[in-house]
Amino acid sequence: MAKITIALSDEQVTKLNELADQFGISVDDLICASVDEMLERPATRFEQAVDYVLKKNAALYRKLAE
Repeated sequence: MAKITIALSDEQVTKLNELADQFGISVDDLICASVDEMLERPATRFEQAVDYVLKKNAALYRKLAE
């Protein structure tokens, strides 16, 4: 199994912990379930999400590309 490391804000980690506690599962299981759900969505919804993120962070991406 592959492992991926991502950076999250303290607020995101807190929310993930709270949500995982509500479901009675580990944060790892919550994230894996979320990824599975996203991968099963129709491609158009995923593309909309990607477009949103790219537009939202366009200035940052331009600055990083310099």
